[in-house]
Amino acid sequence: MQSPLDRLDQATPALMMHQASIVAGAESAERIARALEEAADPPAAVGLFERGDGRFEVFAHYAAQPSREHLLTLIEDAASGARLGQLKIEEIAPGDWVTLSQGQRGPVSAGRFLVHGSHDRQRAPSHRFVVEIDAGRAFGTAHHASTRGCLLALDALLKRRRPHSIVDLGTGTGILAIAAANALKRKVLASDSDPVAVTIAGENARNNCAGSQVHVVRADGFAHPLLRWLKADLVLANLLERVLYDLAPALAKRVAPGGRAILSGLTETQARSIEARTRAHGFVMEKRIVLDGWTTLVITRRSAKRMRD
Repeated sequence: MQSPLDRLDQATPALMMHQASIVAGAESAERIARALEEAADPPAAVGLFERGDGRFEVFAHYAAQPSREHLLTLIEDAASGARLGQLKIEEIAPGDWVTLSQGQRGPVSAGRFLVHGSHDRQRAPSHRFVVEIDAGRAFGTAHHASTRGCLLALDALLKRRRPHSIVDLGTGTGILAIAAANALKRKVLASDSDPVAVTIAGENARNNCAGSQVHVVRADGFAHPLLRWLKADLVLANLLERVLYDLAPALAKRVAPGGRAILSGLTETQARSIEARTRAHGFVMEKRIVLDGWTTLVITRRSAKRMRD
């Protein structure tokens, strides 16, 4: 199965691609990247890389030159008044954009997990939990600290427990669902509200020999018949703060007593708000992972006895 990048590259072999890029703070960069991915006319690929001193570069690749005015409006709305660098739009040579989109930093290691693009397939060691993900029109290639934090948290958890019922909310590329399914050899139910992400996650699952284990549905949070009455041992959710905040009551209903949730997509300040919110809904903090200014939380649903106490 070809990735969206493979198909676009073959369909337009002689065309110059256009790269739009801008530098912003961590929180703003995250919002800008997601806004670009969710735009009515999304780019072929979106990337997010650390530049140092808490600044991140967001880039997007387009087959045709994008409108500067339209991009500025979208970016400024997402940034909500935060300080931004200059928006750059430039042509990049055929072929170069694929390498850039698939991850300028190459494979990413997170505990026993190794995430790489198809261009690095031959270099992937067989003794790791290997996930192959090419960057495209969905979020999640492990280059971003929020995804890497989730994988580190998942790796640590699987050394102590083997959850049976697993859900990945806002799955994006499907990276977390695929990692959990292949490490545990168990079924994972994944959801995303974006139909493009649902398609891409399904393709990625099949590419990683997890097509029979990862079932992807289109849904906003738990709003799907397969999810509505589920009691999960583990929920993975790499989302935005406001989404996680609103999701807390549903997490309390859908995570089984003693079950865990791994939450990410949060700055350190936002993480404190989500800690308080989930604590009010019956969760206790188990672990925090902070990477490049982004926080991943591992929370545990209190047992029925402890909740009565």
